[in-house]
Parts: sequence; structure tokens; C-alpha cells
Amino acid sequence: MLKSKTRWIVQKTDEQVRDQLMEQLGISPLLASLLINRGITETDAARSFLYDKGHEFHDPFLFDGMRTAIERIYRAIENEEPILVFGDYDADGVSSTSVMMTALTDLGAKVDFYIPNRFTEGYGPNESAFRLAKEQGYQLIITVDTGIAAVNEAAVAAELSMDLIITDHHEPGPELPQALAIIHPNLPGGSYPFPYLAGVGVAFKVAHALYGHVPEHLLDLAAIGTIADLVPLKGENRTIAKAGIKKLQQASRPGIEALLQLTSTKPEAVDEETVGFMIAPRINAAGRLADAAPAVDLLLTKDRAEASELAQEIDAMNKERQTIVSEIAKEAIETVQAHYPPEKYPVIVVGKENWNAGVIGIVASRLVDTFYRPAIVLSFDPETNKAKGSARSIPGFDLFKNLSKCRELLPHFGGHPMAAGMTLELSDVDELRERLCSLASEQLSAEDLVPVTELDAVVPLAQVNLSVIEELNMLAPYGMGNPKPQVLIEKVEFSTIRKIGSDKTHLKLQLEDSAGSLDSIGFGLGQYADHIAPFSKVSAIGELAVNEWNNIRKPQLFLKDLRVDDWQLFDVRGHRQLERWISQVPDDRLLVTFKEETAAELNLGKFAGETVYVNGQEAALQLSIDKQNIVLVDLPPTREVVEALLQTGCPERIYAHFYQKDSHFFSTMPTREHFKWLYAFLLKRKSFDLTRQGDQLAQHRGWSRETIDFMSKVFFELDFVTISEGVIHLNEQAPKRDLNESRTYQNKKMQFELENQLLYSSCQELKDWLDKHVNAPVDNEEEVESWI
Repeated sequence: MLKSKTRWIVQKTDEQVRDQLMEQLGISPLLASLLINRGITETDAARSFLYDKGHEFHDPFLFDGMRTAIERIYRAIENEEPILVFGDYDADGVSSTSVMMTALTDLGAKVDFYIPNRFTEGYGPNESAFRLAKEQGYQLIITVDTGIAAVNEAAVAAELSMDLIITDHHEPGPELPQALAIIHPNLPGGSYPFPYLAGVGVAFKVAHALYGHVPEHLLDLAAIGTIADLVPLKGENRTIAKAGIKKLQQASRPGIEALLQLTSTKPEAVDEETVGFMIAPRINAAGRLADAAPAVDLLLTKDRAEASELAQEIDAMNKERQTIVSEIAKEAIETVQAHYPPEKYPVIVVGKENWNAGVIGIVASRLVDTFYRPAIVLSFDPETNKAKGSARSIPGFDLFKNLSKCRELLPHFGGHPMAAGMTLELSDVDELRERLCSLASEQLSAEDLVPVTELDAVVPLAQVNLSVIEELNMLAPYGMGNPKPQVLIEKVEFSTIRKIGSDKTHLKLQLEDSAGSLDSIGFGLGQYADHIAPFSKVSAIGELAVNEWNNIRKPQLFLKDLRVDDWQLFDVRGHRQLERWISQVPDDRLLVTFKEETAAELNLGKFAGETVYVNGQEAALQLSIDKQNIVLVDLPPTREVVEALLQTGCPERIYAHFYQKDSHFFSTMPTREHFKWLYAFLLKRKSFDLTRQGDQLAQHRGWSRETIDFMSKVFFELDFVTISEGVIHLNEQAPKRDLNESRTYQNKKMQFELENQLLYSSCQELKDWLDKHVNAPVDNEEEVESWI
């Protein structure tokens, strides 16, 4: 067996709806199933999703407060009042700031932006920044991607006679700020038809209202924040992302062009992964380590030289950020293992002085990936006696909801069900951990704490072809709510399995059945080559793709996880040195010997795992090999013993070594014709000196000397001959007897057959024989009789 890293859950598909979509849209069963899994069951909705039919932008004035906000902005422009755009330091906030800055500048506004410093000011609007803005002459502040929790700051703005327009998308708290206007897609009782916009999506809708038409030149910026913020890529978000990626592919913005050049990305190759893994992390890096302003400048500049310089600066920050993340993640993981073991703490809360507050959100994600628990990572500041934290969650534990239940410990927090940020007193950290663990214990079952991989469909190899895979591209761009399809290919054989890559850390696997074959590659999965035995049937999950090499295009599966449901046989017969292969056996192994001296001969004590000596059937039946990794170190004395052992359970794996010093497997097992010849030879000679002439006789007949001695002993046990001082004499008066009456003949024949079956059979033959006996009781007497 080979256990998967996660629980695999295949989504169920309504076959009637699937067939209807297939027929009306002319699409494959797989694509129809994927649409249903994404909640798209109506033909018109599916057609719109696939072919961009009917996806129009909603009227921005459906937002409550939009008309008030636009009128106030126009009045400020007309009166030449300075406007301050107050943003956030992540990729969503930076792109939101850039969208609002561009729109207001295009309309002739006197506008500047302000993004708070993560380390000195923290997240969101703050009183000091607002008072500074008043001193600088600002009468209007527009927040982007922030502000919905700024109750106190809104009151300060009112006190200072400044108008405040809040545009945000984060979860609203029980009390809303008293602002001139709040533009939010998901306010209680709100009328906007799509509640899942990112912060940049809200800013884009304000720009839409200001221009009076969809500002297509801002779609590239809107796509960056939308994809980076992991909002569901459906509805208007999908429209923004899909259209924005097309804009990004044109690379008309110098800052974007510079980032693509820096990452050696061709503009036409830009997709959602380019945004999520190359562009967004670099934009994020500026605000994580220092000031986010250079990232805004990069997106706004029209000067290519400046763009190149800013891109290099930000790239250097990103490399530094990666190093810092690795160091803190290592410390955090060690802290969890030493002090807060996940089996006792269903929510991880760890912190340390001087951990970089700009990267702790990434570290929290690492902890979730490592331990599959909700995680909060805190940076302690002893001077202020505060802890700043970032949190990430797992399905089933709503962070925002549960943190709200601890609101008296959290003077400042905000976020979503899956991510949040907060500030609290150092003295309250332990209580926060205790409360959240208590809440999680009530809400999360043991199963909830095992990672889950949701799969879209079980796909037979016969359905995997180029046309089906290319058809799947109609679902792009992928993201939250529209994940890249993951499929299950269930219980198939494989023809090739090997480690690849310079450090052999990747896996190459060719799956096959009667319908065809499929090349598969698993990055970072090279170790599986040591844990999948020949003739095993493998279940694999992953993403289907097209592999193009030397103008040849073939289907391919990017492996994410593997599983073998049945017990596996690893054939290590003939591998004389255990050190060379035993490390591949899981450490909880059971080393089984059938000869008392084997443990000492092979020095088994130096290897991990328990060693047991089985000296017969009764001892074998006292063991349990169920769900264990068994090493059959040496050859059993009889088949009955190994059969008895196999009856005690179904192992996960059997490693067949069958070490023995001396082989009983002759080049030729003496047949009755051999015995007839030797008897006739003795009948003529009456006597024969085995000691002096045995080797000559063996050479004459082409037998081994061992064969001559063996047949002589059989004749002696049957009273056909007498042997005295090495001379054999024929007893002509002896009655006829069958060879099987000789115990030596019986034992040798059984040992011969045992070696033939266990030691010299092919791997497939050995597997087939063991399969018959694993956890399957047999009639031993009848079985023994069939042998002789």
C-alpha cells in the first residue's frame, strides 16, 4: 500500500445535467462535469462562461453610496481641492491605489496617495495619518482596499472637517464607520449584485462611474489585484481577470514590461499563474519589507528607464523577502513541534520578538501547509507591548467569525473567513490561543484536520486526449472558485517509473491500461519511485496538460499525489547487502527471520524496526502482520510457515529478501529416471565406493556430487542399499517402495519446490502466489499433500 498525502474527495456530478450540457453545447463529458462542479448547470450560463457571451460589467451606480461619492469627487476636481488616496501595502492595495490615482489624474484632479508603513503604522487608516493629511490641506480622503473597520478614524476625519469616502471589500464589522460614502460590494442590505470583488475591483467600479464607461486601459491593474487577492474568479471577477490578462499580454505599461523582462516572461505567455507567482509577489515585496510606494510608482510610471530601475529594486526586495520567510518559517515550525504539538493544539498561535511583520502572513500559510491547522503568526514588540499578527485558516474554521468572538482581546483586526490580520497586547496572546483552540475543538472534527484534495472527476485513460485537454482551457483563468481542474486516474498499471532531474527529486511515471498510456511527471515526488512496487496498480491525481517537445504534442499529467490501495511486493531477492535497500522500507518495519542465526549473521540489530524470530507455524500464527511493513529476511523452512504468517493479516508491504547461505536448488532435481539409472548401475556393480569414485561418476553423468550423495541417501532410507565406510552395497532382496517414502526425498523435494516458488520465481509469479495466501486461511494438510 501507499497512502496519499491528503484525503481525496471526488465531487459528485448530476449525470442528467451533464448529459444535457454535453448535448446542447457539444462538449466533452469532462468539461460538462467541471462546469457543474463550479455551480454552472444552466446551458445559457455555461455558454456565457465558456464563450464570453453575456459577461458585461454591472452598472457601478448599483453600489449604495456611489452617486454621493462621485458627486463629491467631481466637486473636488472642479474646485481644485487636493484629494488623498489612502491605500494598503499588498498587491491588491497597490493596484487599487494605482487604479484610483490613474482615474483621478485622467480627470484632472490634484491627487496624491498615502500608504501606511506596515511596521510603524500597521494596517489601515490611522489617526496620525489623517491629522497629517489635514495639515497638508486635504479636504477629501478616498480609501482603497481598506477602511471598513476604521470607525475611530472616520470619527477623526469628521472632527477635522474632512470628507471620507471608503472603498473596501473586507468583512464589515458590527459597526460601520460614519463616512460620507461607503462603496462596498457586500454590505448588509446592499444592492450590488456581485459581492466578491477584490479591493481593486471596487476601485475599478469607482473609476467606471467616474469615466462614464468601462475603463479598459485599467483592466491590467484590476486583474493583478483580483488574482493576487484570491477572491473567487467568477462573475465580474472572472470578467476582470480574463480581460485584464489580455491587456497584460500586450505589456503596454512600462512597469509591467519591466517585470516581465526581469522574469524572462514573454508577454504573450502571461496568464493567471504569471500574475500569481511572478508579478504579485514582487509587488507585495515592497510593502512587506519597507515602503509600498515604489510598487505604486512602478505601476504608474510612463518612463521605461525608471520602470527598469524600480523593477530591479523590487526584485531585490523579493529575494530578500524569500530568505527572511525561510528563516522565520523554520523557527516557527520548530516552535510548534517543541511547544504546541498539533495533536494537542487545533489552532497554531506562535510568535517571537523581531519576526518581520511584513512576511508573517506567508509564514502562517507555510504553517497551514505543514500542519494543516489554522495558524496565527505574531511579531512581538516589547517596546509597545504589542503583537502584530497574520492568520490563515483551513475549510471549516471561519477566522473572521471566530476572531470576532475574541474581539475584546483584539483592539484592531480585520479580514476574511480564510485570512486575517490583527494587533493585540502581548499579555493576551496565551488567552487568544486558548480561546481559539477551544472554539476549534467544538467546530473541527478529526477528519477536518486531515488535508483535503477536492477532485473534479474520475477520468479513464481512454478519455485523455489532446482535444479534451485543449477544451479545458476554456475554463481559464483559474483561481478561487474556479480552481485548475484536478482529476483522478484510478487503479491503472504503469510501464515506467524513475527518478529524474539533476538531484533525482522528480518523478517520471507512465500510466497505462488497455486503452492507452499517459506520461506523468511529479515535481518533488521522486521519493515515490522507492515506494511503488512493480505490478502495483496506481491511483494518481493531478492536472492534465499538453506537453510540447520538438513539435510533438502529447497529453501529460502533472502529478500532485499518488496512492496504492493494495498491498505491495518489493522484490529484493539477490540484494545481498541490506544497507543498500533497507532504508527504502518505512522505519516502522517488522523484520521476520525463520532461522535463529540469521539475526546475528546479518547484524539486524543495527537497523530500525522490530526483529522477530518465527520458528514454526504456531509462532507464525501468534504474530499479526496486518497493516505492517514486513521484511521476509530469510527463507522459511516450509511453505506452511509462511502461509500461516500470511493468514494473520493484510500487510501494507512485503519486502522479500529470502537470504540463505546454502541453496538446495540443484541445476537438475533428480527425477525417477535418474534414480532408475543409478539403481541399474548398482545392480551391475553390486557395490560402489562413493568416497573414492563418487566424483568420477558425477562427472561422467554431468551431475553434481551432491546429487550422487542425495540419491544414495534416499536408497539407504528405503533399504535398497547399505552403506559402510563410504562403500554402497545393493540389497537385491529389498521390496519395491515409492521414493516418497524417504523423508530425505520428501524434504528435499519440498525444499526444492519452496526455493523454486519463493527464491527463483519471477516477481510476478511470487506476487501471484503470495496474493493467494495473504489473509486467506488454507487447509494445510491438503496443501502439503499436493506437494508430495
